[in-house]
Amino acid sequence: MGNIIVFGASGQLGQCLQAVAPEKNIDNIYFLTKSEANILDNISLQATFQKYEPVYCINCAAYTAVDKAEDEPETARQLNRDAVENLSQYCRAFNTTLVHVSTDFVFSGTGYLPLTETDATEPINIYGLTKLEGEQIIPQYLTSYYILRTSWLYSEYGNNFVKTMLRFGRERPELKVIWDQVGTPTYAVDLARCILTIIKQGSQHYGIYHYSNEGLTSWYDFAKNIFELSKIPANVIPVRTAEYITKAVRPAYSVMDKAKIKQHLNIEVPYWRDSLAKCLEKLNN
Repeated sequence: MGNIIVFGASGQLGQCLQAVAPEKNIDNIYFLTKSEANILDNISLQATFQKYEPVYCINCAAYTAVDKAEDEPETARQLNRDAVENLSQYCRAFNTTLVHVSTDFVFSGTGYLPLTETDATEPINIYGLTKLEGEQIIPQYLTSYYILRTSWLYSEYGNNFVKTMLRFGRERPELKVIWDQVGTPTYAVDLARCILTIIKQGSQHYGIYHYSNEGLTSWYDFAKNIFELSKIPANVIPVRTAEYITKAVRPAYSVMDKAKIKQHLNIEVPYWRDSLAKCLEKLNN
């Protein structure tokens, strides 16, 4: 199969890939931190590609501070677009297949039907715009690539909604959580398994795919399930988005259709609450 390199190894998904690789019997996978391989530095990238001569490159690195991006659009663009262009150029030069992780935020979230890969993109914040720009640059250099859009990512690693709710639920008598934004939580361990399954099967059904867990929920119901499964008696109050002001606008509806990834790549997609229970079992133990 050849070597696999992973950028953004210290992030949430990078750590999940490290946890999942042994169960997939993949030992020729190399997890690169920013200090080892800076995706904004061409000299560093060239040295990395020359050293590993990768068959696959997984890009988990991104600027993901959604609100902060509104004040730092150029910094967000550097990581979410310019760095992706750099990677695409080296993947082309070394005949490497790129697996790039993107987001549901490339959509406006104004519809009410599950989003397919061919639906029109219309980001409503800087983060979503720069991630879309990253998606759009890849086909200018490559034909062998996978772009995986995901949503509401959480795990036992890094900072995420689930870990924040667990902390707040134990510290605060009452929590207000938005109920009028609907989407699908995604257990990052499931996404990591999906990525490594695609690589192991050696498919050439390249292109853009949607991957989140199955089903849909609101942030409010997500929080309620976290507390119920963890047996934390938190009082959760539903509030509208308009009552919870943030710098960046969020999509109101970002449920993604997974039919394409199931049909073309034979990927199994677990139900979101089942995966949440597995994550919480690990966190609470």
